[in-house]
Amino acid sequence: MQYRPLGTSDITVSELCLGTMTWGEQNTEAEAYSQLDMAVDHGINFIDTAELYPVPPGAETQGRTETYLGNWLARRGSRDDLVIATKAAGPGSELGHIRGGPRHDRAHLEQALHDSLQRLQTDYVDLYQIHWPMRSTNYFGKLAYEHQPETDDTPIAETLAVLGDLVKAGKVRTVGISNETPWGLMEYLRVAERQDLPRVVSIQNPYNLLNRSFEVGLAEMAHREQVGLLAYSPMAFGALSGKYLESPPADGRLSLFSRFSRYSGEHGVAAIRAYVDIARRHGLSPAQMALAFVNSRGFLTSNIIGATRLDQLEENIASLDITLSEAVLVEIEAVHQRHTIPCP
Repeated sequence: MQYRPLGTSDITVSELCLGTMTWGEQNTEAEAYSQLDMAVDHGINFIDTAELYPVPPGAETQGRTETYLGNWLARRGSRDDLVIATKAAGPGSELGHIRGGPRHDRAHLEQALHDSLQRLQTDYVDLYQIHWPMRSTNYFGKLAYEHQPETDDTPIAETLAVLGDLVKAGKVRTVGISNETPWGLMEYLRVAERQDLPRVVSIQNPYNLLNRSFEVGLAEMAHREQVGLLAYSPMAFGALSGKYLESPPADGRLSLFSRFSRYSGEHGVAAIRAYVDIARRHGLSPAQMALAFVNSRGFLTSNIIGATRLDQLEENIASLDITLSEAVLVEIEAVHQRHTIPCP
């Protein structure tokens, strides 16, 4: 396992991060413990969760993922040798069960962190992230930006000031953003410099063979500003494994939940077939090829892997042993040229 600095902080995180959003929906608490044990045994020290999880979100399950992680942390001990990241939810029409609708102002962020710390059974989190912006912008699969004047959005400066106070209180070590745009990252950095507030250390956005939009604008900023990518959905909800092409498993995420259909359209399926073909012709597991590609990116801080079964998790972890040949990379780029934005 390789370890990398988390932005400009003194924290180092494993090249792979264990994602948790299936726990409490597709995975039981016992299964979550087994995943955690396997991940840590393989050298993973970085675990990512969110107050929203599990996904799909619901009032009856909200916070369950953090609770599972907290119970495991309490049983295991040695909290300080792990890097725990969580997130404060953003606005959404289906999220009224979270504080009447999440916001990024002082009252909401302080309550969100308080509740997360209780569920996690810890006094602090190593990385506290804004899950998605309050303002209307292009995220969650929307590429085109359509400007809408802000109404009652909480300004980034106000949000960052609250996060700064949480850092001063010792409840948060570092702060990050998620599902953000180049303008959003720039604004967080500008406000931090002007007002002497915490500098964001990471940006957690989707990145995979079907969605390389991070490379446009954000990749250069990740390098030059030392705000590395925490890549989520590196296997496009499992679609890049190829398992949905012929006989989709009934218990697979794309089969169970229509909300994840962004990778199931005609263009997406064509691209998946092409990538799976490359992997098989070169004797590679399609899943491992997809993950190895993400692992190889210079702007990456950590690749957030997830699984519902231990054999899947083991295969995903083993992607670290894969170095893609120049021939494979050339073929991947050829497919990317033909299917540049099959699934945003």
